[in-house]
Amino acid sequence: MSKLVECVPNFSEGNNKEVIDAISEAISQTQGCVLLDVDAGPSTNRTVYTFVGTPEDVVEGALRAARVAFQLIDMSRHKGEHPRMGSLDVCPFVPVMNVTMEDCIHCANLFGKQLSAELGVPVYLYGEAARKESRKSLPAVRAGEYEALPEKLKKAEWAPDFGSPTFVPKWGATVTGARKFLIAYNINLLCTKELAHRIALNIREQGRAQHQPGRLKKVQGLGWYLDEENIAQVSTNLLDFETTALHAVYEEVCKDAQELNLPVVGSQLVGLIPKAAMLAAAEFYIKKENLFIVEEEQKIRLVVSRLGLDSLSPFNARERIIEYMVQDGKDGSLVSKSLHSFVRAVGARSAAPGGGSVSAAMSAMGAALGCMVGLMTYGKRQFEELDSVMRNLIPPFHQAMTELIAMVDTDSQAFTSYMDAMKLPKNTSEEREKREAAMQQGLKKAVGVPFAMIEKVNSLWPILKEMARHGNLACKSDIQVAAKALEAGVFGAYFNVMINLKDITDEEFKKMMYGKVSSFLEEAKSSTAFVLRLLESRGV
Repeated sequence: MSKLVECVPNFSEGNNKEVIDAISEAISQTQGCVLLDVDAGPSTNRTVYTFVGTPEDVVEGALRAARVAFQLIDMSRHKGEHPRMGSLDVCPFVPVMNVTMEDCIHCANLFGKQLSAELGVPVYLYGEAARKESRKSLPAVRAGEYEALPEKLKKAEWAPDFGSPTFVPKWGATVTGARKFLIAYNINLLCTKELAHRIALNIREQGRAQHQPGRLKKVQGLGWYLDEENIAQVSTNLLDFETTALHAVYEEVCKDAQELNLPVVGSQLVGLIPKAAMLAAAEFYIKKENLFIVEEEQKIRLVVSRLGLDSLSPFNARERIIEYMVQDGKDGSLVSKSLHSFVRAVGARSAAPGGGSVSAAMSAMGAALGCMVGLMTYGKRQFEELDSVMRNLIPPFHQAMTELIAMVDTDSQAFTSYMDAMKLPKNTSEEREKREAAMQQGLKKAVGVPFAMIEKVNSLWPILKEMARHGNLACKSDIQVAAKALEAGVFGAYFNVMINLKDITDEEFKKMMYGKVSSFLEEAKSSTAFVLRLLESRGV
């Protein structure tokens, strides 16, 4: 699978369409880069670009964009609501897929070095790439903004990480670094800029002063006014959405606004957002309001509604959630194929996809049938007394269905890693040793995926038994097929574990795995038989 880094350069121009489009073109025409989003703000006079690619490609894309900005943006004339210190104000690199934070730190250093050498501008490192603790925070590096740079650059403690400490009026300075996924999130208020800023001071981690910290960890914030929308905003950056969630920011702003008798009129996401952040917000409102929603699409719609994310412009999930942008069947995965294509791929003269992927697909179908039976029971008047039961039984099937679908691909990829290890050179004893170690690792990986699949199916048996006990009998055959599909999936995964175990030299590992998969297989046999007997006892 390819390595994927996200780059989110912020340029100090949000009004001139020709400049905005020229920078967009520079990025989109860079080979290997996919431009996902361009978010221009007239009042902030700033445009945030989001693009992805391999580490090497995104560095090149950022450099090409910077070259265009150097020709077209003059910071000496710039005014805007957003803090800034340069034409290319900040350029972070973010790990997305199959890359580490270290990879992104390397990107930031490579970009900063090349940018300063080519354009003769000062560049600072921040975030995970910072060389000094005092430069970890972007607001700390940007303190005083563009206007303070001439004096700031004269101080030894503010010597740039790359380039000479020379003020370049046309450009200013650039900050680059590596960080986790940052969510730029603004809450809309009908009030003054000053009142919005008062709320921002209350919630942001920095608070009002060192002895008055705010309530929310890993959140930056300030208040500003959007003339084009005639509203104020509490503008925030969520530096770690797993520490402070999207909905937590919204709820805290609403709490302060209510105390000040100020109306909140929705919110706005700038750029892209990880799917996990949206789903976490969905789960919060589902629990808070005791709702029953299992479909991912409906959970996203709930969040859009509760947070008012479409208050300023339409919110298209396929264009705003990063996973949707980079997947959507463009990766050549097995699950993105049509059923016809998948079956043909299985039937081709190739070791993968094979029995493991088919077992995962069968198990996913079994879980899907369990989910379907639940939904065919839930909400129907004749089964009203079962609504609470179905609300407990449906979600595990739905979750398992999603996880098992993903295993169709992971099984194929796991076996491929073993095949790749077999192709390693074996001319010297050192090469043979390295090859053998890689093969053993590949075999353990090949065992791990079907084992995880068996574990997941094993967790479904108690739920399937309850579904067989209570589910709509008009779907009797569907529950029967679900049981046999899940059992067949376990059998298939069992055989895949066993065939790969025989070549593993780690005897302790083999013994442990054999014991576990054997017990899971017996559980599958007995549980399937139980479900079928139970259904027969219920009649037609």
